[in-house]
Amino acid sequence: MATRVERFDPSDVAAQPHRYFRRKYVWQWPIRAFHWVNAICILVLFATGLYIANPILSPTGEAYGNFVMGRVLQVHYTFAFIFIVNFLWRIYWFWMGNPYARSGFPFVWKASWWRDLFRQAGDYLALRRGHVHLGHNALGGLVYTLFVIFLGWAQILTGLAMYSESNPGGFWSGIAGWVIPLAGGSFQVRMWHYLFAWVFITFSIVHVYIVFYDGQQYKNGLVTSMISGVKFYQEGDIDCDNWIS
Repeated sequence: MATRVERFDPSDVAAQPHRYFRRKYVWQWPIRAFHWVNAICILVLFATGLYIANPILSPTGEAYGNFVMGRVLQVHYTFAFIFIVNFLWRIYWFWMGNPYARSGFPFVWKASWWRDLFRQAGDYLALRRGHVHLGHNALGGLVYTLFVIFLGWAQILTGLAMYSESNPGGFWSGIAGWVIPLAGGSFQVRMWHYLFAWVFITFSIVHVYIVFYDGQQYKNGLVTSMISGVKFYQEGDIDCDNWIS
């Protein structure tokens, strides 16, 4: 059965603007590039990290003829440095991007930020659509700060600390070697790095679920926006972090 499409009526738009969606370019290409590079890096780093922690492959032949662990470490280190460069790129674009690149920043000293945080949490708990942000809301911003920024730095520093052990006193030892005595030794650094990796992957799973959930609730192109950069909004949606003023 064919679907009937109503004819566009400008007078109805003026009379009932809340019924209609508008289109807006929200996520700039550097933000989208960071997102997908970050996702690929996390998947590769987690997979190779699991093998490094528990090398289950048993290649045939003499040990000198195999380099499985070496290749896995090589891939792990390569993607680790891509992750670091991508991480620094996102920090740079936090300052250089449009207002949405900074949306959701945890303004913990502002009462309006706390109101938005509890309001968003209440919407999720009640399974209702609630209010809509074009950028990140307070709850999303807080989660990304904790589980992307802080956790990202934790992974970078513990990873570089372990990497520096191959050349004590070298360049990387000067950058991150201080993490080893701070954590209580090399073994503890490895355990923290391993634990953070599981927290990262758990966050990623929850993140994917929430994105599809919000996309279904808000009908604003949330899922495809990280490909096209475009989101859709209605009259009354919160735009450009005006809620933090």
